[in-house]
Amino acid sequence: MKCNLFLKIVGAVEEKDPWFQQRRNVAGELGLFALQKVTAVFLMLAYESTIIESMRQFVCAVVDVFGDEYLRSPNDEDTARLLATNERRGFPGMLGSIDCSLNDINVLHRSHLLDDLAASEAPKVQYCINGHHYTMGYYLADGIYPEWATFMKPIPSPVGRKRQHFVLQQAAARKDVERTFRVLQSWFPLVQGATRLWDEETLSTIMTTCIIMHNMIIKDERQDDEVKYVYEGAGEDMQPSHDLTPPLVALSQRYDAIRSRQWHQHLRDDLVEHLWQIHGGE
Repeated sequence: MKCNLFLKIVGAVEEKDPWFQQRRNVAGELGLFALQKVTAVFLMLAYESTIIESMRQFVCAVVDVFGDEYLRSPNDEDTARLLATNERRGFPGMLGSIDCSLNDINVLHRSHLLDDLAASEAPKVQYCINGHHYTMGYYLADGIYPEWATFMKPIPSPVGRKRQHFVLQQAAARKDVERTFRVLQSWFPLVQGATRLWDEETLSTIMTTCIIMHNMIIKDERQDDEVKYVYEGAGEDMQPSHDLTPPLVALSQRYDAIRSRQWHQHLRDDLVEHLWQIHGGE
């Protein structure tokens, strides 16, 4: 196609459809102009099969090369950093937030988080809240999750200012998962749509690649002012166990501890008091 014909098409679609016109975004910055947008379209029209195959090969390569490092479970230093960050937010012992559209009991039993805890392979956690000592970290979760020691749910229909304050703080901190996904959507718009070009396996790999690159960016930006965190009193006894599968009785006892409703309620009551003291309420 000659240049003048290409420019004629660009001018026509720009006049016809405002989407092709250059506009400013919410930050006041100019976006792409029509020539760039139409050029991208022509590249897709001319090289779609190559682009699709390049995408497929790229995401597979990224997962193979970087997956082990950037999708690994938190080590001791990672866990210490998470604990320190979340304690400053008012939640000692909190390891993060958890959310899943398939969070029924069968999915929970397939979770590596619970398996690591039961097998004593998760990093050890020790903390104190309201004068009580705990040795199991927890994740903030929504109301659909069970009342287990490793999940901290909101209080349904909270009565009293202390409990109402706890629910507000729990909900605010639990938004981490949703914020993270919105960041992925803003950095990698592909995860929001355009899925009809891909099969299910490739979509999963694309999403995994986006998560890996997100983690790479976060680690790269944190290196300049990173503070090293360590467990207090960390030593050989604080290292994750990589022995053979523990005896059945011990494994069963650990699962019972993870699923302890009494522990969940006790920890929740301590967090209610702890957050209220931070709030300065009476």
